Amino acid sequence: MYVLATVLAALFLALLQRRFKSRRLCLDPKRLDGKTVLITGGASGIGKETAIALARRGARVHITSHDDRKGEAALRDIKKESASMNVRLWSLNLANLQSIRNFCKTFLKNESRLDILINNDGVPAVLDWTDNGFSLCFGVNHLGPFLLTNLLLERLKSCPPSRIVNITSNVHKYQKLDFADLNYNIVPLFTYFRSKLANVYFTQELARQMERHGVTACAVHPGYVGGDWTSQFSILFRIVMYVITALFFISCEAAAQTVIYCAISDDVLQHNGGYFSDCKPCKLRPYVQDAGIAKKLWEASEAMVGLNSSAREHLASRTR
Repeated sequence: MYVLATVLAALFLALLQRRFKSRRLCLDPKRLDGKTVLITGGASGIGKETAIALARRGARVHITSHDDRKGEAALRDIKKESASMNVRLWSLNLANLQSIRNFCKTFLKNESRLDILINNDGVPAVLDWTDNGFSLCFGVNHLGPFLLTNLLLERLKSCPPSRIVNITSNVHKYQKLDFADLNYNIVPLFTYFRSKLANVYFTQELARQMERHGVTACAVHPGYVGGDWTSQFSILFRIVMYVITALFFISCEAAAQTVIYCAISDDVLQHNGGYFSDCKPCKLRPYVQDAGIAKKLWEASEAMVGLNSSAREHLASRTR
């Protein structure tokens, strides 16, 4: 019993040390005057902290939210915290493909530039379905950003050097994609892990396709973040998660550092398609670097959202 208690105490102290160890901060002083930034899910959490930081640097910042009331409150906070009035709120529901198409059409008509796209919006490990019949995790975390990015690619290509930052998680390494069932929706954690793996593959294939067009893409694991994502679960679960997050998770402000770094640092340019955490590039497991799988996922995703190159070019020509 004494040995067990000692081991548990040592483990607890080690976890505490890990929790409180210093994390890298994005200290790059680069300004973003004249640049336009779009952050999905910018009304809360990492997205909101990123919006504040980039607005402070002089960027014209656009944030999206599917909750208008929450979005308006966040918009006021961002303007106040950043001391910038150059921030705009848009309504966008990534669980609905038509909402994405409508948003992109309106955004492209109203905005002549897009220098930085940050695909931040997402959902936790829950079992549900999108309006179009996709697994909520795979639909919102991957297919939504996939369609959004493709519909905005021509504008990004017209503003080189531009960037796309996709928020993923290091839990991607605990699952593999099953192309016979990309719409898997049985075990909540598994469907979430697969959606985060899809983010990494998407980033790699996106970087490959954009390498000659002045667009840099990267995937970011921001860290494990405490936030309001537990609100849809039971009270008991929220209490347990409160204790866990208090000990081992980091703040949204700390988690936003790598996102900000990838959005502004010139060091990122030499790691197109890279995976970042703690403001530095990280290695991926061999199977996660499979270009064949990344391309196959891209093609499957195009079919699932009803997108092909001719459709994308047609939309781009209509909004010029």
